[in-house]
Amino acid sequence: MPAMQWNLEQIRLFVGVAEGQSFSAVARRLRRAQSAVSSAIALLEEDLGVQLFERSSGRQPRLTLAGAALLEEAREVLRQCQRLDGRALGLARGEEARLRLALDEAMPYQPVLASLEALGTAFPMLEVQLASSAQGEVARKLLERRADLGLLFHHEQMPDALERQRLGTIEMVTVCGASHPLARRAFAERRELARYRQILMSPQDSHYPGGEQFGPQVWRADSFYVMAELLMRGLGWAWLPRHVAQYPAYQGQLVELRSDWTPPSLVVELVCRRDEVPGPAALWLGDSLAEHLQAMG
Repeated sequence: MPAMQWNLEQIRLFVGVAEGQSFSAVARRLRRAQSAVSSAIALLEEDLGVQLFERSSGRQPRLTLAGAALLEEAREVLRQCQRLDGRALGLARGEEARLRLALDEAMPYQPVLASLEALGTAFPMLEVQLASSAQGEVARKLLERRADLGLLFHHEQMPDALERQRLGTIEMVTVCGASHPLARRAFAERRELARYRQILMSPQDSHYPGGEQFGPQVWRADSFYVMAELLMRGLGWAWLPRHVAQYPAYQGQLVELRSDWTPPSLVVELVCRRDEVPGPAALWLGDSLAEHLQAMG
């Protein structure tokens, strides 16, 4: 089969005539002779091997069955060209072609999703890859160059190769399961909390602020959601981010406790490698996340 010789100008004219139902109207809009438009369409039909329009004297051209079938394909060709132009323009401006975001699985979804929705509007040609995992895995993905940005909670041990930017804070609350003895208390003092098993966040190679052990009975987990599941079974009490404690699946099964001691809020940080300069989309996303997290607080 011989190679097709049609060009984009012919495709634009085909779509224009099909949508305007007039060779003359398209010619006037493009300031071209009507004969030139007619010739371009005829050459396109010859190259495609099908008739696109029915032409009768004194009547507007009508799409043939073949023309109607090819019209959406032609529109898609033009859309692809627009996407190509947009991608090339963005790359010429220094925009990233792809942004890989790794985030702590306990990160609140609403500010993240709101920022990503706005990112999609601001950078429509950007490819975004999301990975949700435990805190330690987020840092490893950055170190191994499997992610461009990391969204995680501050902890004291951070590899020197990574640079972090504070975005906002997340409130922590004292929680137990609805069946736990503490759930019946109006107020739980520290010495009373120490009588019961405490479930602590203990990710590998890190230390969260406020992760103080109160008594001898301790279980540890590397996920706030795993901690919540343990609490629902009455296995102890813990400090959780408020949005985790209020997760719909836990409604009616977790009880927030009033206590004389609450850990400081978790600090949310945006992390990247020191040897990689963030592009425009990454910087934009950082600003948007900070704005939405602060609004949440």
